Amino acid sequence: MLLLAIHTDWQDKARTEVMEVFGNQNPDYEGITKLKTITMIINETLRLYPPVNSTPRKVERQVRVGKLMVPTYLELDIRFLALHHDPDLWGDDVHLFKPERFAQRIAKTTNYNTAAFVPFGFGPRSCVGMSFAMTGIKIVLSMILQRYSFTLSPAFVHSPLPSLVLKPQHGIPLLFRSLRTDA
Repeated sequence: MLLLAIHTDWQDKARTEVMEVFGNQNPDYEGITKLKTITMIINETLRLYPPVNSTPRKVERQVRVGKLMVPTYLELDIRFLALHHDPDLWGDDVHLFKPERFAQRIAKTTNYNTAAFVPFGFGPRSCVGMSFAMTGIKIVLSMILQRYSFTLSPAFVHSPLPSLVLKPQHGIPLLFRSLRTDA
């Protein structure tokens, strides 16, 4: 919502897609799978603001990473925010909101580097609720876009607060305008 309130051109693109797929009808599963623009927006948002900041991992056996030898039983803290903002992986425009990065499948977007985009973790420790969360946000966002346009309130202060999960320290005050003529 924050990024769509700032980038109203992408809000308009997302709304157009939702209206083409659902019209004024409630979202359904078949339509949800057709939301390519919304999926790109969600993935880029998850890249810029991963819901979980990091994950601890213990090295099971000694391994070489480049020139570095990582000893057994070392505890690592994998920082998703740093990974998702690495210009070597994402380019010099890494801090910009560019949903078109995800126009191709995620594997192609990341040059088949499975560890480059991990907003829900990866491998056997991936979040079991990933599909549920993605479907839920697509439904909610579709229903909002069908009914409203929105912008940031002048009272907004950008202050992401990293704790176990990333959250806005002062909330995200939005100004909504109904798209219905009868409202």
